[in-house]
Amino acid sequence: MERTTNLLKQNRAVATRYDKRAAIYDGTVQLASIRIWLRDLTR
Repeated sequence: MERTTNLLKQNRAVATRYDKRAAIYDGTVQLASIRIWLRDLTR
């Protein structure tokens, strides 16, 4: 779990939480998760 959190925090928007609304922040986390997942698929 910690490794996943660290991977997500590499994305600046997730680490600093600029978004005021929870739904927007959730979308940002989901987008970062998809990017990590796709990057792992290409390895």
